[in-house]
Amino acid sequence: MRVDILSREYPPDVYGGAGVHVTELVRALRPHIDVRVRAFGGARAEAGSTGYPTPAEFVSANPVLGTLATDLLMAGDVAGADLVHSHTWYANFAGYTAKKLHGIPHVVTAHSLEPLRPWKAEQLGNGYRLSSWVERAACEDADAVIAVSEGMRRDILRVYPSLDPARVEVVYNGVDLAQWRPHVDFDTVRTLGINPDRRSVVFVGRITRQKGLSYLLRAARVLPPDVQLVLCASAPDTPEIFTEVTDLVGRLQRERSGVVWIDRHLSRSELSAVLSGATCFVCPSIYEPLGIVNLEAMACGVAVVATATGGIPEVVEDGVTGVLVPIDQVQDGTGLPRDPERFVADLGAQLCRVVADPDAARMMGVAGRRRAEERFSWQAIADRTRQVYARALAR
Repeated sequence: MRVDILSREYPPDVYGGAGVHVTELVRALRPHIDVRVRAFGGARAEAGSTGYPTPAEFVSANPVLGTLATDLLMAGDVAGADLVHSHTWYANFAGYTAKKLHGIPHVVTAHSLEPLRPWKAEQLGNGYRLSSWVERAACEDADAVIAVSEGMRRDILRVYPSLDPARVEVVYNGVDLAQWRPHVDFDTVRTLGINPDRRSVVFVGRITRQKGLSYLLRAARVLPPDVQLVLCASAPDTPEIFTEVTDLVGRLQRERSGVVWIDRHLSRSELSAVLSGATCFVCPSIYEPLGIVNLEAMACGVAVVATATGGIPEVVEDGVTGVLVPIDQVQDGTGLPRDPERFVADLGAQLCRVVADPDAARMMGVAGRRRAEERFSWQAIADRTRQVYARALAR
């Protein structure tokens, strides 16, 4: 069986959880089936992988038009595949078109949902209407839709009620347990400006509304003076949110020491060292279908403080592998907290609670590593994905 996997992200161009998912899934699938990868960007050296740069005529157009043009090129090259599998709206139009053009099943993995990310209009302008249409059309027409958590599955069926629930299946994200593991490296963390002798709270994520970084920067004001806040934050969605975060970080740095902002993409070795040396990891997201970064932190043996939203409660076991922060969210698609000050206060209180007892935090980290090993290996996820493929082919 040949499966063509379509994605915006693929090494060396990986910047988010969807790209990590595709990378690891392909690696786990290839010993069992013929997998061809078609991804945005330049040429790939890896056998069986093809890159597709934006056609020159669309480079200066709205980015959504460039995406659709690239998708058409990808769809044409799918000829000969038995099944096509697209990831995120960026590649959904390619999968949708390939199904029609080549008469093969189309599987969609939904890593997020456009209607639940209305702030994308800040980045895409009116192109957001097109990205939303693409996602809806692809999901409603797909032979199977994979949700990365039970919470995500509920969101899919709520947002797209015409979908047959039998075609929406859950396959979790996973974590590479060999690559992500406890890795103490004091020299590396010192070169990054972190003092390994002080307690630390670490955030890792893109600078985007859904990651909730602005709430964390407000909550961090109540951290004990000796606790460092380490922000591994880059790739802002818009100049406006970058300015907002820069102002908040500047204010916090004027108020306290130990605010470390690393605004470049860290290597896996560097990031695992930063995580392994942390007292706790924090995920203040207001929208997170699963939160693969939480798995990476758990695999490194770090306690996690995370918002109780989306698929996060399916990853972080409250009181065992970390602490969940309650959030009462507006149900208008934005996911914003109804009471932002309450959310900020609760987030700050839970962070203070965890860093106050480093021994208990270490025990949570040990439990987190064990949970990652037991439930989130990539081989188990690849096996589950192949079962979805078999059912899609049988329909």
